[in-house]
Amino acid sequence: MQRRSLLAAVIGAGMNLPAPFARAQSTPALSAADQALISQVQTYLNGLTAITANFLQVAADGATRTGKAWLQRPGKMRFEYDPPDKQLLVAGYGLLVYNDPQLDQTTNIPLGSTPLGILLAQHVTLSGGVTVTNVDREPGEDSITLIRTGKANQGSLTLVFGTGPLELRQWVVTDAQQRQTRVSLYDIAPGGPFPDSLFTFQGGSPIQSGG
Repeated sequence: MQRRSLLAAVIGAGMNLPAPFARAQSTPALSAADQALISQVQTYLNGLTAITANFLQVAADGATRTGKAWLQRPGKMRFEYDPPDKQLLVAGYGLLVYNDPQLDQTTNIPLGSTPLGILLAQHVTLSGGVTVTNVDREPGEDSITLIRTGKANQGSLTLVFGTGPLELRQWVVTDAQQRQTRVSLYDIAPGGPFPDSLFTFQGGSPIQSGG
């Protein structure tokens, strides 16, 4: 997979993907049970401070990658990929930074232009600027799909939770061309606060502005 395609697969937005490929998003009628779940998820996410986890990433082309993740709300995330992958994805200070040392290239993207920015917001509000487009329930698993209101061409974010108790286990990023990247978390453990340096990329490569 080309580097640009890999980055688009990871974050699902911010890469100037053509809007005409985006499917029209219609807002479903949400039941009282749906609204209750949305409220529960919102409370859970706003109470989520810092975790560590291992992850399995499955890209749209079926390629799999594994690694270690750190998440600290608001606004901070770090993905380190296991060898032989050397890519690094860091979110912090309003930017999402992707570094590919093999190509000696680094790309900066405003975090707020990506679906992951919804998850890492200072205060998660699943209404107004965010629209819930789908709620799904399976035994032991609930999921909600989100878009930025009026900006379906930026992609969508589906959050998948285990139930009893509610726990974030997976997210699926869908880009404007309906390509999906699935990130599953396991060995999840509370942590933090983590040092700021963990969410700061320091390298000598030229910085390229993305999207």
